[in-house]
Amino acid sequence: MPIDPGVLDVAVVGAGLGGLYAAYRLSASSRRFRVFESAPDVGGTWFYNRYPGARCDVDSLQYSYSFSEDLQQEWVWSERFAGQPEILDYIRHVASRFDLYRHIQFDTRVTSVEWDDRAAHWVITTDQGDTVAAKWVITAVGCLSTPKRPEIDGLESFTGESYYTNSWPHEEPDFVGKRVGVIGTGSSGIQSIPVIAGSAAEVTVYQRTPAYTMPAMNRPLEAAEVAAHKAHYPRHRAQERTSRSGTLVTGHSDSILAASDDEIHRRFEECWHAGSFGCALVSFADIITDREANDRLVAFVRDKVHTIVADKAVASALASWEYPFGSRRVCLDTDYYATFNRPHVHLVDVKKDPIAEVTPRGVRTRSGEREHDVIVYATGFDAFTGTLFRLGIRGRSGVRLEDAWAQGPRTYLGIQSSGFPNLFIVVGPQSPSLVVNVVRAIEQHVDWIMDALDHADAGGITTMEAAPAAETEWVSHVADVGYATLYPVADSYMTNVNVPGKPRVFMPYLGGFGSYGDRISRVAADGYPGFVLSR
Repeated sequence: MPIDPGVLDVAVVGAGLGGLYAAYRLSASSRRFRVFESAPDVGGTWFYNRYPGARCDVDSLQYSYSFSEDLQQEWVWSERFAGQPEILDYIRHVASRFDLYRHIQFDTRVTSVEWDDRAAHWVITTDQGDTVAAKWVITAVGCLSTPKRPEIDGLESFTGESYYTNSWPHEEPDFVGKRVGVIGTGSSGIQSIPVIAGSAAEVTVYQRTPAYTMPAMNRPLEAAEVAAHKAHYPRHRAQERTSRSGTLVTGHSDSILAASDDEIHRRFEECWHAGSFGCALVSFADIITDREANDRLVAFVRDKVHTIVADKAVASALASWEYPFGSRRVCLDTDYYATFNRPHVHLVDVKKDPIAEVTPRGVRTRSGEREHDVIVYATGFDAFTGTLFRLGIRGRSGVRLEDAWAQGPRTYLGIQSSGFPNLFIVVGPQSPSLVVNVVRAIEQHVDWIMDALDHADAGGITTMEAAPAAETEWVSHVADVGYATLYPVADSYMTNVNVPGKPRVFMPYLGGFGSYGDRISRVAADGYPGFVLSR
């Protein structure tokens, strides 16, 4: 199909929170742009992740856009931690309120993004037969967008109902009176298991790696506290932008190793009852850098599990962590541990009793077969790079992005990659992304990208690309900062090993959200050193 003769200024891939904000900023400019979205509606991750109990683990009043004071004041969140339906309603409201739907081409999956060096633009093709040229491409596809298929034999043989938390059906399944097996105990498993157990006749949880989880202490928001928060939104947003996590959580600068037992217990209890794993991670300065310090927090959480769960063998399995607190995603839950006190809920420790296969009737482990009417796979995502690789990105000389990143992502500032000019990545690998409030990170990246486009237009710049030396320095810096902590100890999507065949590389940037923002702002103010700008 011939290329659209009118070359776009910008093509945006994705209409989740990132793509929508990019569309908002672009719609206020004179640039010609289009947003491509594979789903039938906006929402991104929040469109597909509609499993039972799905909700955010950042306070609603913080996990929201800050670009419009009117929007901040008019939208009313009902809960401290918003559930998926409310978050999706919010995203749809934003798209409608700012007339963004007209810029989005839905039900359209981008199948290739190829650089034309002679024309100095990208050529985008889609599964709908489109072939579109664009000077600049903004990928806003999210880090948790491509479902990860379980590495288990016999998945297709099961004759009952099968569901994946990362692509839940729009018509809610009925679990009443059914025997349900849940494979996976990451965030989606921990959120969904208590809800499923509320109606199912039997729930069997297959746990390979136990997660750390703390009670969310979720509750309805009171009108007075919402009004008080909104009255000081400018101050709150400023604090979020300069904080380490992009939230209002503040930490302590002292070492746990010098603190009294009473003070340690007091701080941990405060965080447990605050419903904030972020609070726990910064309760002492060395929690995430010193294993002995971290072990004190692990012991506290283990005691909590044994206090809640009546069966000591089950409690021991749920608390059988072999990695530091925080080095995998810490979860917030509603009655997760207490759910295992219910007589119809069972735990299978897959490390001791590994899954051999899925059978037509259920799941077979080493100890035998368990029959299920329904199997729920809570097995997560091909994180950070999975969706980027699916776009079929080819840069200079036709080099595929997945080949350029064969040994792990290579970016400068997590925003651009050498050999892929005019291609921007929103909250991808080697940026703070998934270790901070992602809505703040989205606004931070999109605002920076828009400033870069303005700079290019003003200076007659046709291409902008990460310089190889700057990229190498940034890759090394991200690794140095990451490996100075306990985060890389665990096997997880943050170390890139949850998908077989991927190299072990620490993916996000841990230098702090505010500090990272200062750095990319200085780069822009200094005329974009570390980028090759061509006219």
